[in-house]
This record gives sequence, structure tokens and C-alpha cells, in this order.
Amino acid sequence: MERKLIAIDLDGTTLNADAQISAKTKAVLTQARKAGHIVSIVTGRPNRISANFYDELNLDGPMINFNGSLGHIPHQQWSGEYQYTFTKEIAFDLLAHREELGINMIAAEGKNLFLAVRQHPVEVGFFPTVLKSNEILNQKTLRENPTSLTVAVDRSHQEHLLSYLRHNFSDTIDAAPWGGPNAVVELGVKGVQKATGVEVLAHHYHVERQNIIAFGDEHNDAAMIDYAGWGVAMQNATAPIKQLANDMTTRDNDHDGLATYLQDYLKLAE
Repeated sequence: MERKLIAIDLDGTTLNADAQISAKTKAVLTQARKAGHIVSIVTGRPNRISANFYDELNLDGPMINFNGSLGHIPHQQWSGEYQYTFTKEIAFDLLAHREELGINMIAAEGKNLFLAVRQHPVEVGFFPTVLKSNEILNQKTLRENPTSLTVAVDRSHQEHLLSYLRHNFSDTIDAAPWGGPNAVVELGVKGVQKATGVEVLAHHYHVERQNIIAFGDEHNDAAMIDYAGWGVAMQNATAPIKQLANDMTTRDNDHDGLATYLQDYLKLAE
């Protein structure tokens, strides 16, 4: 079998509902690498909360974060590193209109950037419940352009926020609501998606598109699933992702769906 580039989403795909990598998933991904294939994490998560999974899987190549906006090799310099950013003035505009837009939290992030502000206590996954004094977002502390802005709003205000962003910044950023229970909208550079990062990986490893296999479950995986030569939706994926994919795992992320599929697809011994 030709060498495959295996692009894996984290949440809802490689990770189970407890945000852990199962023993079987780790074993199969290790086995795939030993067989000569490449395993790369391609996630919407920032690097600050995905490098631990990269280390757990003993990976040594590039990782893609922020839905394609950051490509880097953790713990070392890489000549191919890239990071897409947009003007910090967008963050300042949202800070100025927090009240009318119903914004509860704004977080500005990049490879070495994390600043946030809360209107009142709000529980949103991936963000600290208590902010340190040097993590408060304002016009003085945000000195560099962010790679990502994450905005939490009251559910009743989400459509108003999306409309405001489309009206004012549609030529600069893409705004995508998260799946799940929280009314959260994530802002990234316009046109940059997970497929952007997968294309960088493919060039880096000299792998043709037909030899890319990508696994995902949510709307932010759509471009990657479509770009890959073989896109695989998780059993627990959204309906649009299942329709877009070439195939689907027989099990969900809580029952080693990715590992079981790869074991069969790559003909790895159990």
C-alpha cells in the first residue's frame, strides 16, 4: 500500500467524550506510523490545548491548529511554519460593542497569544475559568494581530452577532458558530480552513491528494473531508459531514471508531 497521510481531527473524532485518547486508538495510530504512514493532527483547537495529545501520540511532524490558520512543529523551529492573522481592530470593535451584541466573552488567540475578557462568569470549554492578570483582553494588552477570536454570546443574540460580523467584516474574516450547547462564534481569516493546513502537510510530505485520508465529525471538518482523497465521517458526525464523506466509521468516537476503521483500511494486524 502507498504511504498515506492520515489527517485526524481531535474532538469527536480521535478523542472520546472524556477528551481522552483510548489505548486502542493510540496503539493503532502508532502501528500505522510504524507501517510507514503519516499521522497528523488537524484541529480547531489552539496549540495550547492540543500539544499534549501530540506528545501522547509521540508525533514528530507538523501539527495544524486553529482550523488551518497555524501550522507548526511543537517544541522546535520549522522553516515551513506559518500563521494567518487578521487585524486586531476587529477585536477592539467587538469590545466596544459588547453590550449591544450580547457578548459574554471574547478570547483572542495565536500561537503565543491568549487574552480574554468576560462580561460575567460563563462556562465555555477550552477556556480557563479564572483569568490571570496578564490574560485580560483590552486595547493595551492586545499588541499583535490575532489568529482567532472566540466570542460567546447569549443564545438569543447569536444571529444578531453573525449578521453584524457579515455586515462589517465579511471581506476579512469567516465567522463560524460552534456545534454543541454553547452559543459560540469563532472568527478566522477569510478562506482559511482545515484543508489549507492539509495541503501544506501534503506538500511537506510529498503526498498526492489521493493518498490523503481525513477523519472528522463537525462542520469545520468539511473542507478537509472534501479535499482529501478519502474523507471519512465518524459515526457520530453531523448529517452534512456524512453526506460529504466517502465513507463512515461503523463505530463512534466513544467506541474506537477511528482506530477500528484504520485497522481495516490499512490492513493492520490486530
